[in-house]
Amino acid sequence: MARLKVKQVKSEIGEKQPQRDTLRTLGLKRIGDIVVKEDRPEIRGMVRAVRHLVTVEEVD
Repeated sequence: MARLKVKQVKSEIGEKQPQRDTLRTLGLKRIGDIVVKEDRPEIRGMVRAVRHLVTVEEVD
């Protein structure tokens, strides 16, 4: 199964609480943090909700 590399590139300061919670759920705490997650619909939905704060790459 493919995996997604998610990197936080912008600050969560000034964002609404649900978006901040989504970043924490993904495992991102600060700018520059990178997490690798399984490519699943739930993860895609979370990434879509904070797409303006993160970058995403597919890795094998």
